[in-house]
Amino acid sequence: MQDRLAADAAAIQGHFDRVLLDFGTGPVAEAMRYATRGGKRIRGFLVRESARLHDVPEAATLWPATGIEALHAYSLVHDDLPAMDDDALRRGQPTVHVKWDEATAILVGDALQSLAFEMVAHPDCGPPAIRADLALSLARAAGGQGMVLGQALDIAAETAALPLTLEAITTLQAAKTGALILWAATAGARMGGGDLAPLSAYARALGLAFQIQDDVIDVTGDAHAAGKAVGKDAAAGKATFVSLLGLEGARARAAALVDAADDALSCYGARADGLRALARFVISRQN
Repeated sequence: MQDRLAADAAAIQGHFDRVLLDFGTGPVAEAMRYATRGGKRIRGFLVRESARLHDVPEAATLWPATGIEALHAYSLVHDDLPAMDDDALRRGQPTVHVKWDEATAILVGDALQSLAFEMVAHPDCGPPAIRADLALSLARAAGGQGMVLGQALDIAAETAALPLTLEAITTLQAAKTGALILWAATAGARMGGGDLAPLSAYARALGLAFQIQDDVIDVTGDAHAAGKAVGKDAAAGKATFVSLLGLEGARARAAALVDAADDALSCYGARADGLRALARFVISRQN
């Protein structure tokens, strides 16, 4: 799985590089290139791996796989802003607003969000109905009923009189982190005309396990390995899966979710082994 993940990451980076050549020079274009370098490309891998299950041509998957990574990059650039999480480090490098300025970071995020929808609507993705479905479903996953809602709930939680309950955190993270993972994992079925249900169940379990591991890393990791600041949640007194379940309880919950993700893929047999391996990787990563 690691080799396939790396190969897809390289393909996505190459596609980013080619597409962003057309944006010329200037601070926004340069910062867009900067913001889209590196990362594990898990969301893009999910698009391509789910598409492989439905025999979608590789060339068709490169546009939506890069598109979801553009949207993810936008979310990170904005999430790092002083008005949001106020982070100075991302992927081991200065965040965009630190390297440039806040106005440039806002514009870069806006441009990457637009680029994401341009990519999923590209003619190479398939017939018009498929492209429209990809764009509509991505808009719902990214907007006020998905990722943006989750971010808003997260900000509100920072000033709440009482810490969030486990149920509330689960709901928050299903939107903030899980919505884009759900879209990515089901994109292949949308492109190949398959049943969305098995991959949806897989993705919901995977997205929650992913966030639990993020909470674990915030407690046990170091900034160098994580490529970003750690320990911020505890310092802010925020409720997390670790604070509510304990470190071992959180790890056990993540492992159970990986088992559930594995079970959801039973209809695909061995063809889904790459997705199963990804779920195990998600809860073992340190960044």
